[in-house]
Amino acid sequence: MHISLDGFAGGPNGEMDWIHVDDEIFDFAGNQTDEADTAVYGRVTYEMMESYWPTAADKPGATKHDIQHSTWYKVVEKIVLSRTMQNTPNKNTRIIRDNIAEEIRKLKMKPGKNIIMFGSPGAVHSMLHEDLLDEFWLFINPVLLGKGVPYFSGLKDHIKLKLIKNKAFSSGVVCLQYEKEMKL
Repeated sequence: MHISLDGFAGGPNGEMDWIHVDDEIFDFAGNQTDEADTAVYGRVTYEMMESYWPTAADKPGATKHDIQHSTWYKVVEKIVLSRTMQNTPNKNTRIIRDNIAEEIRKLKMKPGKNIIMFGSPGAVHSMLHEDLLDEFWLFINPVLLGKGVPYFSGLKDHIKLKLIKNKAFSSGVVCLQYEKEMKL
């Protein structure tokens, strides 16, 4: 998840033009997606991803990252958390409208690789409320927005995290990997 230093996922109108991504970050993130066979999205993030990634590898001048991520995106199982989305445009996509906690818990019990979640602040809020997130990969961008779409608002209780890894990129972006501490 890309996040501003002051905790926002998007600007006041959801804009993400402040997010810095380059080859160094793409390579690092690509290693994480290679370890996942399921991706969870909120509707807005899914629609944004769906508008680009299925054909990104086929475009003239496609980068190494475009080709790799497009290939992964086409085969990964996509789960969209949405109460309003009606149809899924491809066979690898499933919409969860109700019983999110129950459905995600079932998904987590299935054998396979990791489940990864991209952005999707609304979906993050829902999953946090239901205690469904195990790790956080935060790509902290060196920018203060002052206001915008918060990632971690409205928590019903505090969540203790343990730092597992950190990586500073030459751009000034820092990735912090946290694991949720178990409740006693």
